[in-house]
Amino acid sequence: MRNIKITVEYDGTNYSGWQIQKNTGETIQQKIEQVLTEINQAKVSVCGASRTDAGVHALGQTANFLLNSSIPTANIPQAMNRLLPNDIICKEARDVGLTFHARHDAKGKKYRYRILNQRYRSVFKRDYAYYLKYPLNVTAMQQAGRYLEGTHDFSAFAASGSSIKDPVRTISSLEIKRRDGEIWLDIIGNGFLYKMVRIITGTLIELGSGQLTVAEIRKIIANKERNQAGFTAPAHALTLMEVYY
Repeated sequence: MRNIKITVEYDGTNYSGWQIQKNTGETIQQKIEQVLTEINQAKVSVCGASRTDAGVHALGQTANFLLNSSIPTANIPQAMNRLLPNDIICKEARDVGLTFHARHDAKGKKYRYRILNQRYRSVFKRDYAYYLKYPLNVTAMQQAGRYLEGTHDFSAFAASGSSIKDPVRTISSLEIKRRDGEIWLDIIGNGFLYKMVRIITGTLIELGSGQLTVAEIRKIIANKERNQAGFTAPAHALTLMEVYY
């Protein structure tokens, strides 16, 4: 029995998120498990580092699974990619210790939220960036972002429906920059609450449009009330960039 760690990239547009759930459409985990079960000729269960929501993409999702097959590890990506749909690809496979767990052993994750901030929409970016025609004050967003860095109780930025009891998380970096008509919000943390990145993004968008002030961000964090933070930004513009171990 071998424990294999893989890195996968996917376009989440047509999926109901990463995790297999009852009474939902197809998921990324489901597709990968089907392929690995065929390769292994026995049931394979996959554990992902991040349970990305429906519509969210990944450039560097990681996962691990136990494998009985004699297939060389170096050949696993090629074997998987022959069977996977075109919107999911395995980029790397490595042997890891039997105790390795993709989610529990992760030290941090990096997400990117893309805002298309220009006069017209883009046909080619419509599934990957959130379009906003009105200008945003990036300088104010950057100032507010600095208040969100560090270790805080992020209850105000968590959607209901999560079973996680401890809302304290550490954001080590929150960088906001302009790139070719887009605004990128890059956030690195040791973990994220349910829809936390999207709620932070929605709050910063409201700030950038003048609906909130920088001083109010500190109050939102301190008060820990979800209804004081901004809206939940759409899922399609969010990408899991990397998982750190």
